[in-house]
Amino acid sequence: MSVSLLCIVILFPMLVGALIPVLPFSNRKQMELYLFAMVVLNSLLVWTLILLHPAESLTVAKFTGNLTITFRLDGMGMVFAGLVATLWPFATLYAFEYMTKESHEKVFFFFYTMTYGVTLGIALAENILTMYFFYELLTLVTVPLVMHTLTREAILASRKYLYYSLGGAAFAFIGMIFIILYGDTISFTYGGVLDLHKIGNRVDILLLIYVFSFMGFGVKAAICPFNSWLPQAGVAPTPVTALLHAVAVVKSGAFAILRLTYFSYGMEFLRGTWAQQVVLAITSFTIVYGCGRAIKETHLKRRLAYSTISNLSYILFGAALMSPAGLVGALSHLVFHAFMKITSFFCAGAIMHQTEKHYVHELDGLGYAMPKTFTIFTLSALALMGVPGLAGFISKWNLAYAGIESGLPLGYIGVGCLLVSALFTAIYMMTIVIRGFFPGEGFDKNQVASFQDPNWKMLLPLCFFTVFILYFGLFSSSFIGFLQSLI
Repeated sequence: MSVSLLCIVILFPMLVGALIPVLPFSNRKQMELYLFAMVVLNSLLVWTLILLHPAESLTVAKFTGNLTITFRLDGMGMVFAGLVATLWPFATLYAFEYMTKESHEKVFFFFYTMTYGVTLGIALAENILTMYFFYELLTLVTVPLVMHTLTREAILASRKYLYYSLGGAAFAFIGMIFIILYGDTISFTYGGVLDLHKIGNRVDILLLIYVFSFMGFGVKAAICPFNSWLPQAGVAPTPVTALLHAVAVVKSGAFAILRLTYFSYGMEFLRGTWAQQVVLAITSFTIVYGCGRAIKETHLKRRLAYSTISNLSYILFGAALMSPAGLVGALSHLVFHAFMKITSFFCAGAIMHQTEKHYVHELDGLGYAMPKTFTIFTLSALALMGVPGLAGFISKWNLAYAGIESGLPLGYIGVGCLLVSALFTAIYMMTIVIRGFFPGEGFDKNQVASFQDPNWKMLLPLCFFTVFILYFGLFSSSFIGFLQSLI
């Protein structure tokens, strides 16, 4: 039974989403109850699977040779699947309130819920073919979410997202083919699967293909220079942008790179090569570039989008260090950043939902009118800065430790980029907080008297995420120990 759950938790939300347009709901509340109950049920099934932790794999399709669609729950899968299963019910609850001002709700929740199952398919993939299949499927189910409003901007953004994703997937596909040709197996195995006897004198070709694959999967992780789709996708409803920036899409790209580096090519094959130097340089540059652009950006959601670009490359920097400490740092930031960023995005969405204000200069004094939202935003901002006592400090510390431990010049440079990023993050995040709580002398509070915090459907997820940020900032040792045990 526990093995069959591997397939059930993937297919069930896809079926739930597919039924939304055809079920005869008499009112909106019925649809909400149906969706929330099904999403919570699936999350409970995922956590049951994690607790049972079956050692067996489940093959659902077999092609030629060793090419199969197979699922398995290993340590990496536990981390990503657990993250997705924890966040999705709260994101769905938030979406119920946010979508009251949007049209075509059934279509929205159709794709939104299907995305849950597809993301779990990536998390539970046993081999690179299975992961690639669901990685491509993720693009197809999220494009309609980006274009949901059907405005000209949304259509252009979805088109760009589609083109970039398909282009990146093409390069990732090349990497998968080389793993099939030169690997002992296509299954994910810590330490890599490449057969050096098959490779012979083609080492540089394999390294070049690794860089291509890294950049291909990195498109979804918004690595430079393939990141412009992410800020543009901010035209989508906030539940979608939070989904893109914190959980499903960008984290799937980062997760795929961790799989590629540590479980397909392997640290021993890559470490110390020119390919490692290339990806270290690109990720370090992206860290500074993203937060630098965030300072200049005046649109609230786009500012947070550039922040995401920077923070995603924290994870990729950990991957590029190609060491056990780098993997621990990358995984810890993959999890902690998801909570920090979904909190900040949901706060931004609450502000826009309640006030129709979209730019940073329009936020003056809103801290008086929406104290709960701005207080939670402040905590997420401090966490993203890496203030001790909050979750962001823990993951950044792990990454800095891994960079110094590597002994590589580019590892030290990457740590310097992390410090620069912390400073820039303080500037672009605290500017919003200061405008909200300290608008300046002569500010008339009557200008914001008509605004207020959102209802419990928006505030409850925000409170939960805040508790997580605080708890793991103070009591993270057991979780970090768990990550270290995966190696």
